[in-house]
Amino acid sequence: MENITLVKVGGKIVEEEASLKQLLADFSTIKGKKLLVHGGGRSATRIAERLGIATQMVEGRRITDTPMLEVVTMVYGGLVNKKIVARLQALGINALGMTGADMNIMLSDRRPVTTIDYGWVGDVRRADGDALARLIDSGVVPVIAPLTHDGNGNILNTNADTMAGETAKALAKHYRVTLVFCFEKDGVLRDENDDASVIPSITPEEYAQLRAEGIVQGGMIPKLDNSFATLQAGVDEVIITKASNLHNLSLGTHLR
Repeated sequence: MENITLVKVGGKIVEEEASLKQLLADFSTIKGKKLLVHGGGRSATRIAERLGIATQMVEGRRITDTPMLEVVTMVYGGLVNKKIVARLQALGINALGMTGADMNIMLSDRRPVTTIDYGWVGDVRRADGDALARLIDSGVVPVIAPLTHDGNGNILNTNADTMAGETAKALAKHYRVTLVFCFEKDGVLRDENDDASVIPSITPEEYAQLRAEGIVQGGMIPKLDNSFATLQAGVDEVIITKASNLHNLSLGTHLR
């Protein structure tokens, strides 16, 4: 099996000129097959404000009514995605910008209304690793925006971390997949106040112990839960690291 590296990067990094330039330079040096999943939330908020569309967030999740869906579709699938593609082409990377609707690579269900109506937000039902693998094997580097579809003609705003994880799982039968989550810190920290306290590797047993001791807590728990779920589904390795470490993937926290 060939190796493939799937990099998920947040909007903050791809929306600022200096960090985008460094990210793509580093991404272009990754050997072998690769793909990129990106966010773009701050750009969406900024464009929405210009258009007079209010942004509503609940626990870090964007409420996506019809006007906001139009904004995120334009920004994620257009402005941010195509800027990344053009920059990668300039670096000699044959990139193809796409969403989950393209080639039917990711189908989602609209999130059910409970106490909160998230609007046009999707929860992934399935990812088509076979179609993506054919594309990748033809020499293309996919750049995937955080949008999916429901099979009934509707675009759905979908969490980029989730899309990266589901894509990695779907590709695991075709490649040895390394999933890299670019994070604002150098990795998972033993002491959240000490940026040098990176834990270099974590097994499932060690993770249970770190949670029990309260070393891993808060928002890091769902990140690691999702990461270990991808490993159980056949992904070879997950790396949590800073985007500026992308040129050296021996750094960061490695989950196996």
